[in-house]
Amino acid sequence: MRRPVRSLVLFFASGCCSGYAPLAPGTAGSIVGLLLFYLLATLPPALYCAVTFIIILIAIWLAGKAETLLGRNDPPQIVIDEIAGQLITLAVLPANWIYMLAGFLLFRLLDIIKPWPANKINSDMRGGAGIVLDDVVAGLYANFILQLARLVF
Repeated sequence: MRRPVRSLVLFFASGCCSGYAPLAPGTAGSIVGLLLFYLLATLPPALYCAVTFIIILIAIWLAGKAETLLGRNDPPQIVIDEIAGQLITLAVLPANWIYMLAGFLLFRLLDIIKPWPANKINSDMRGGAGIVLDDVVAGLYANFILQLARLVF
C-alpha cells in the first residue's frame, strides 16, 4: 500500500488520530463519534440512518486494512468502531446534552461489558467485521435503552 493511502487509512481508522490517546483511546474515539453525531443530527432520520450505514461499511473496510497495517488483532488505535457505535447509539434521538451524555456513558459501558452477541462477535469474528460489529451491537442495545427511556420519561 502506498504511503499516502496508508496514512489516510490509519488517520480515519484511528478516528482522526484520537485512537493514539495514551489513556482510554476507545473513549477518545467515542468523543469523536459524539462530535460527528452533532454534525449529522440535523439530517432527516432516513438520511442519518443511510449515512450511518455507509460509515459502518467504510469502518469495516478501514478497520480491516488498519489491523493489517498495524500487525495485530484489534489494536487499540483503531477507534472507528467506537465512532460507528456512537452514531448508532444516538440515532433518531434529540441532539441535546442529556441524550448525548447518557448515550456516551451507556455506549461505553455496553462496549466494555459486551453483552451477547457482541461478546461472541468479539471473540469469534476476525478482521474489520469483528472489530466493528461488536460495537454496532453495543450501539443498538444502547439506542434501544435510550428510546425506551424517552418513551417512559
